[in-house]
Amino acid sequence: GGWASQVVPRGGGLIYPGTGLGWPARGRGGGGGGGGGGGGARGDVEVPGGSFLLGAEPGEALVFDNEKWAHEVEVAPFRMARTPVTNGEFAGFVSEGGYRRREFWSAAGWTWREKTKAERPVYWTADGSGRRHYDQTVPLGEDLPIIHVNWYEAEAYCRWAQRRLPTEAEWELAASGLERRKYPWGEEPPAPERAWLDFREAGCSSVDTLPAGESPYGCRHMIGNTWEWTSTAFAPYPGFVVDPYKEYSEPWMDGEHMVLRGGCWATRSRLIRNTWRNFYKRDRRDVFGGFRTCAL
Repeated sequence: GGWASQVVPRGGGLIYPGTGLGWPARGRGGGGGGGGGGGGARGDVEVPGGSFLLGAEPGEALVFDNEKWAHEVEVAPFRMARTPVTNGEFAGFVSEGGYRRREFWSAAGWTWREKTKAERPVYWTADGSGRRHYDQTVPLGEDLPIIHVNWYEAEAYCRWAQRRLPTEAEWELAASGLERRKYPWGEEPPAPERAWLDFREAGCSSVDTLPAGESPYGCRHMIGNTWEWTSTAFAPYPGFVVDPYKEYSEPWMDGEHMVLRGGCWATRSRLIRNTWRNFYKRDRRDVFGGFRTCAL
């Protein structure tokens, strides 16, 4: 995915890097430090699971080939964080030496970390109080979703927090419900009170906002704010047929790209829906990607 795929239609983005080392100590949030920690709207929701149709159904105005078509999957009951992991929660991982502790990283993730010498999210400042946003340094914003972390960083955080990433099917079920809503809140198109989209305020919103956008099970910000990494590799659905724009999906179904869901603050509201699949390599930190967690 090049620059065009970051903005239209795939909705990622590029910002300038920050530099520095060293962190103030921060404790973990509630719930063991995972994405469900904290107060307000946070915590886990119960998703009952069941037989679920994953993917888009005929009749949508614009459906990409990788969403075609809805097919039955079985999803076991699970618990998912109500909100994405926040900057404040992720700072706990960093302050406890998460980037330097091999036990939290997969073999591939540790190879990436050693190669890049990563010590923190790429656009965070040395003292942990701020982050680079375009050409400015701004306060970290502890209630904002973590963004610009790659799949390896999300995976390592989950191991530290004794949590896990959701599968793609779990994510879509939590967003749509067994009744298969088009959007987490229902069938009405996105509106400002439901989803943080359309380059709104040129950045993320607190994860505790927009209760009107909750999914059937009570998850917030499943559409907009930040793309969310899943544990699922980007692969074709059963019966996959390449669309005329053959370079959009098929070349990237290589086992190296992972699925992200939900859109971000820069995504156009007329494009996004629950079935939309984004995909990037595990080492990409430049896109507007974060994550939420599930209980083990």
